[in-house]
Amino acid sequence: MSEQLKFVVEQLNKEPFKKNLNLITFDSLESMQLLQTLNDVLAEIDPKQAIDIREELPDQTIKRTCALLGMLKYKPPSNFSDVSSFRQGLVTGSKPVVHHILHWLLQRVPELKKRAYLARFLVKLEIPAEFLQDDVINDTYHQYEELVEGFKLYHKECEKLRTSGFSTAEIRRDISAMEEEKDQLIKRVDRLKKRVESVPNHQRMLEQASQLRVEKEREDSLTHQKQEQKNQLFQAEQRLQRLQQQLKDLRQAAADANPESLMKRLEEEIKINSYMVSEKLPKELEGMRRTVQYLHKIASEPAMGQADLQELEDKIKEVDSQINQLIEKRMMRNDPMDDKLTLYRQQASIIIRRKESKAEELQEAREELAAAERELKQRTNQAQTSDGEEVIRGDELKRLLVKLRSKGTVYKKKRQEIAELKAEFGVLQRTEEILKQKHETVQQKLQTVEAEKGIAGYSNTQEELERVSAIKSELDEKKGRTLDDMSEMVKKLNSMIVDKKAALAPIIKELRSLRQRCQELSQEYEEKKAQYESCTAGLESNRSKLEQEVKALREETSQDENRYHYINSMSEIIEMQIQRAAEEMKAYVSSDPQERKKAIREVYMKNIAEQELLGKKLREKQKMVRESHAANMEQMTMWCDLEQLMVCKKQCFIRAQSQASVGQVIQEEGKDRLVL
Repeated sequence: MSEQLKFVVEQLNKEPFKKNLNLITFDSLESMQLLQTLNDVLAEIDPKQAIDIREELPDQTIKRTCALLGMLKYKPPSNFSDVSSFRQGLVTGSKPVVHHILHWLLQRVPELKKRAYLARFLVKLEIPAEFLQDDVINDTYHQYEELVEGFKLYHKECEKLRTSGFSTAEIRRDISAMEEEKDQLIKRVDRLKKRVESVPNHQRMLEQASQLRVEKEREDSLTHQKQEQKNQLFQAEQRLQRLQQQLKDLRQAAADANPESLMKRLEEEIKINSYMVSEKLPKELEGMRRTVQYLHKIASEPAMGQADLQELEDKIKEVDSQINQLIEKRMMRNDPMDDKLTLYRQQASIIIRRKESKAEELQEAREELAAAERELKQRTNQAQTSDGEEVIRGDELKRLLVKLRSKGTVYKKKRQEIAELKAEFGVLQRTEEILKQKHETVQQKLQTVEAEKGIAGYSNTQEELERVSAIKSELDEKKGRTLDDMSEMVKKLNSMIVDKKAALAPIIKELRSLRQRCQELSQEYEEKKAQYESCTAGLESNRSKLEQEVKALREETSQDENRYHYINSMSEIIEMQIQRAAEEMKAYVSSDPQERKKAIREVYMKNIAEQELLGKKLREKQKMVRESHAANMEQMTMWCDLEQLMVCKKQCFIRAQSQASVGQVIQEEGKDRLVL
């Protein structure tokens, strides 16, 4: 809590608050003063909150503050069970409530300023649904939503431009530098023109120089196009080579891809994957689980002392002696059937070890292949995003070819080894089948002999005992290994503890003296801090007075500068007007008629005479139109009547013609009937 208050006091003493507080004065503030301080901080975030709370009702103050805190997404502390207790603490100016709010606000003032600014435009107005039934209100609300979306887009673009690194000062400097260069170039061109004007046929030479420059630019563009086309041709050739190689590989694969070879390849892959899933991976997973269990067990057990270690060593010695006795008993028994079986067991264990090693190599090769495919995909994506085409440079292509050759040789060796192992596996599988057949015949004979002798099931019991003894020996071996590992780990931990204690002893001694020194320095720091705060308070008051004086002088200086520039510009305008008036008087008084014609008065008089003449002509034309208006209107009505008369005649003619054609048809039909 003290750290929180220190942070709040430090922030309130900085710009723009300048409260000149310390921990004692801040803690002794009354509730009204504390709420006013909170309101000042909120006013810094949102300028609309700049209100004296003494001129406002408490309910309005709390409502306004809670609304702003909700908009800023402030969450009350967890020790307040409900919102009503938090509001009550805010009304009474409770120190825990206000201190927590101040600490939260002062930690993120720039972020909250931005949020308050955006909330003015992005917090949508709540309009009841019955009001939205009105078409005008609905259209206005849709326009409002479109404006909000537009503001979001413009704000995002503005933030991008702010974070893009462009500075207006740098752009202005660049523009001013370009303008200076432009002026220098213009002056240089003027000087060169003056020099060239004295040379005969300078106009023709300038035209030739401009044509030469145009041709050079065209030559540069053509060379650039040529280089681009060469690059594109090189890329196309590389792509063609890759595609040809892929086509060749695909054809070779298609030539070798008959159904039998595909089925054989798929069966091999299925066998390998089934072995990986059913045997290798479960063993590795089980081993990892056991290791984790051992480590958890070791971590959960308390630290072992010398007596515990001695007890473990005694147990290990007893287990070793039991193992040696069992081995001696087994060697003394020396059954010939067991000797044959041990030979086959050794061969089977060798095959299993080879199988496991090859499976590990296969897994490593698959991981390397997957990593190479990921790297290839990543590089192709990078090349496509950079140039739009898959580009492989010369050096990279050479490296890839060297790597491909080495991988090809390794692949051939591994393939040869796999073929040898497959052949050996086939031989061993056949041997195993033969041995199984022999074992079955021997077992049948043994069972018949046991049945004859009256001891049926003896061999099965013996095999079960051997299997149990083998499992027990494996468990004992694992226990011995785990005990060895545990003892070694305990020794290492004890040695590490002793080393750490020996290393930490001088550091602890130094730490004691440093703690005493730290206490002395902290007391001295508190004294110096009190002196510093008293000194800064006096300096702050002097600085505020000087800042006010400087501000007043700057305002006075700016006013004088504005007045000076205004008077200077007005004097220049008046001088220009005087100069124009003198030129006008000179032209008007001049005896030369050409000069007098250039005068503004003469130009305006000429325009006035032209406009008066034009007006006179238009008035005469208007008079003629008025005089002939009645006759023209009468003539227009006559023409309209004539038009109607002609239309009527046309309709009558069409009607008479249609009736005549109908009568003619009737007469022809009557004649036909008479003929019939």
